[in-house]
Amino acid sequence: MARIDRINEDIHRILASLFADIKDPRINKGMLSITRVETTGDLRYAKVFISAYGGAGEKELMKGLKSAAGYLRRELGERLTLRYTPELIFELDGSIAHGARINQILGELDKISGEDDAEH
Repeated sequence: MARIDRINEDIHRILASLFADIKDPRINKGMLSITRVETTGDLRYAKVFISAYGGAGEKELMKGLKSAAGYLRRELGERLTLRYTPELIFELDGSIAHGARINQILGELDKISGEDDAEH
């Protein structure tokens, strides 16, 4: 495993544990998870992809994460042994919501095909 992959995993693990400590209600509403972390080669920036289900709106969640970024970066710096602590950039990852929508559509198609089979 490459060094950058280990760093990404460490950042992912540490941030996931830190999210529970954040008191901001914009972040703690609903279910929030980190889908992946991508750190630049120079370790200056870490893009953290977030998936949110339920709770506050996406804009409010992003505002809450932006306001907590300083705290999260400081805590990350204390727990990682890196020369530089990367600046955290949060991005919404819509893949889980997209997958849920596909499952919903497939479920509706199953119902329709089940009704067609019952008629014949």
